[in-house]
Amino acid sequence: MRKYEWYDIMKFNIQEGGNDMHVFEKLYDEHEKVKVRFVGFTTKDVRYDFGIVYTNMFFGKPLVICMQTGRSALLDPKDIEDHDYLQRTFRIDTKEQAEDLAEFFSDILPTTPYAEQYE
Repeated sequence: MRKYEWYDIMKFNIQEGGNDMHVFEKLYDEHEKVKVRFVGFTTKDVRYDFGIVYTNMFFGKPLVICMQTGRSALLDPKDIEDHDYLQRTFRIDTKEQAEDLAEFFSDILPTTPYAEQYE
């Protein structure tokens, strides 16, 4: 079986049993050395463990990954003002816990100026 490499093939077809044809078109394939921060902390009720990937992709928003649930989101300071969004995204039990998490994120997430990502 031949190994396909994405960086070699921009577009290819796979035919399954002669019935269905699927077309894959690569949208981007970027390599970047990034800064990653792993942080664990507790509040009075809950323990949190996050991985935070600081990248130039995605309008400069860091990728925040909850290590306990595997849930992730691209967050900037405006996003963390929406406590309901944080509560849903990271499956947080109460509004108070979402407020605590927003306070933590407000100290560590960079402010990002809006910049065009795609032309």
